Amino acid sequence: MCVVVVKYLTGVGCVVLIINYLCFSVKDHMAQAPHPHRNGRPEDSGCTKSPLEGLVLAPHAPLESAQSAGRMKCPTCSGSRMFYCYTCCCLVGVSPEHVPTVKLPVKIDIIKHPNETDGKSTAVHAKILAPDDVSIYTYPCIPDLDAQAQNVVLVFPGPDAMAVEELSSYFCEARQKRGAESPVDDRRVKKLKVEEQRESSHTNTCTPEHTDVSQKHTCPVQRVIFIDSTWNQTTRIITDERLQALPQVELKSRKTCFWRHQRGSPDTYLATIEAIYYFLKDFHVHCLLREYKGEYDNLLFFYSFLYKLINKAKKEAGKS
Repeated sequence: MCVVVVKYLTGVGCVVLIINYLCFSVKDHMAQAPHPHRNGRPEDSGCTKSPLEGLVLAPHAPLESAQSAGRMKCPTCSGSRMFYCYTCCCLVGVSPEHVPTVKLPVKIDIIKHPNETDGKSTAVHAKILAPDDVSIYTYPCIPDLDAQAQNVVLVFPGPDAMAVEELSSYFCEARQKRGAESPVDDRRVKKLKVEEQRESSHTNTCTPEHTDVSQKHTCPVQRVIFIDSTWNQTTRIITDERLQALPQVELKSRKTCFWRHQRGSPDTYLATIEAIYYFLKDFHVHCLLREYKGEYDNLLFFYSFLYKLINKAKKEAGKS
């Protein structure tokens, strides 16, 4: 899961039996628990009115066919899987041409807690759906982070965490501060670049107003870090000295639709895939300065299908 911590729910044996009765084993998916990004029960989080409707998604028909066919062996590890292998991050029983590929405006690094069960994490959704832009690391392994070469942020709640809307101004100020401390010649070069940017933009941000999402940006952010872990396990990662210098971002206004809520946790704890999706959606609007038209909705391709399937089973069992 991700750093917008979401935690997992327990005691869902009844739901598992229901889904097995429907000829679809979602035991692995329903075992997922909320993390710092993951959140609670749909009925408690304002998600009772089909919150995932209206998304611009690829057709779910291939997933419905795979569900009917039943679980299959992963061609790599031979594990019994449905839709995809959460160990090998590959599709199982679904043709690649039937699954969308999403291009992201930033690189996503997910740091997974070593005790986080692969089958309980939605982080694999991001890796499968955006393979060119998403990497998953198992702690203590983390990506090489060069804050001087790239603007990197950590998505994790905290007293000093900023909102996505503040990223552009934050890195503009940081850039100006670094420029003030640079040698005279370097400052002159940077000043010319800033003036050129201002001439090509009608805004006060660092990002040009008319920019293609697929293009690389010098500002405000190039790399985003998420932590995939239950809330109680995040301390070990978040206190790592290698992450201490990174500015933190919090998704304060989003609520989870995750079907396995950990009792006692607020509904602003999102599932990892939810956190990634909502961050990118806000980033698109507030940092890239573009109207959002569903560019990243397919990141919820698997998530939305499982959400509908599980809630349908619960309704048929009179549990909703």
